[in-house]
Amino acid sequence: QVQLVESGGGLVQSGGSLRLSCVPSQRTFRTYTMGWFRQAPGKEREFVASISRSGKDTYYAESMKGRFTISRDYALKNTVYLQMNNLKPEDTAVYYCAAAATGVLFTTPDKYDYWGQGTQVAVSS
Repeated sequence: QVQLVESGGGLVQSGGSLRLSCVPSQRTFRTYTMGWFRQAPGKEREFVASISRSGKDTYYAESMKGRFTISRDYALKNTVYLQMNNLKPEDTAVYYCAAAATGVLFTTPDKYDYWGQGTQVAVSS
């Protein structure tokens, strides 16, 4: 069974940092585009960032540029990371890792084939 397992969420003060991790259950995910999305209560799922299968290309939502960094480590179980700095209360949401079989840096949820269960991030003011 294909799985994406996220971790690293928690409660942090405004201005703080967190690093989220996503570990795929299969080696085939090294050929997938990987992405992070988030969903706040009462809101639609929102694109955060994506990274190409090679790790050389990345794409960010405008409000995350300069604060968030997506990366992937092929040596460590193909783990995908989301480093989040200078967190704000509006970043509070459940964060999801996703995988797309094609090589395009998609920004919409419907283009992704597999999803993790999510990890909660809460930022206090």
